[in-house]
Amino acid sequence: MTTSKSRSLVALRFASTPSYQENLEHLITCITESEDDAIIVAPEVCLSGYDYAHFDAAADFTPRAVAQLLKHLDNRTLIFTAIERDHDGMYNVAKVLHGSQVIHNRPKAKLFTFGDEHHYFKAGDDNAVTLFEVDGIRMGILICFELRFKTFWQQLEGADVIAVPSRWGIARAQNFRSLTNALAIMNQCYVVASDASNEEFSGESGIVTPFGKEIRNGTKTKISMLYEPREIERMRRYMRVGIS
Repeated sequence: MTTSKSRSLVALRFASTPSYQENLEHLITCITESEDDAIIVAPEVCLSGYDYAHFDAAADFTPRAVAQLLKHLDNRTLIFTAIERDHDGMYNVAKVLHGSQVIHNRPKAKLFTFGDEHHYFKAGDDNAVTLFEVDGIRMGILICFELRFKTFWQQLEGADVIAVPSRWGIARAQNFRSLTNALAIMNQCYVVASDASNEEFSGESGIVTPFGKEIRNGTKTKISMLYEPREIERMRRYMRVGIS
């Protein structure tokens, strides 16, 4: 069963700049302007972008940024990705910050070869795409290109909320919209998608309900919708496809 508690879902849409500190301050502003109990999804690598020319600097900035972000969350939850260094290389890591802790980490499993990500990042483990809980809400994450892999949809079956932090190419904007809508309908859950609004990306951030109703950011930096667990229960009773 899902938690009975309602809370706010927030999708962000903004462009990363060359200044890591400026990006961090903008993200902190978005956090503090969100509801006290919000689950906030930010674009993929929003603090640095794919700054391959300064990869070490981006990795060095991540722990400092996380420490700052944790000071501003209170009871909020933040989901985003950041560049991190491990003993065997660089990873694009999905991070879930809740209250004063990092409660979930997962490296991106499917790298976007069209964008040469595989030349810079190590890939994570497909089997690490799993559910986790935040205050009784079952959650999952698909990082950008991972959205295209149907096996991951199955691995996240039973989620109440799936977050999709992305930097999705503008040439495939309709794909992003269609896939996030379909994911919510297929998995009978809320989908909170956040895409960067830099010129080359789609900016198609939005929130989709278990019934497939969508709201999109358009030009807004932040939109929100109330997470209603009864909507999930109602959809799964109405259209029984084996998800509980």
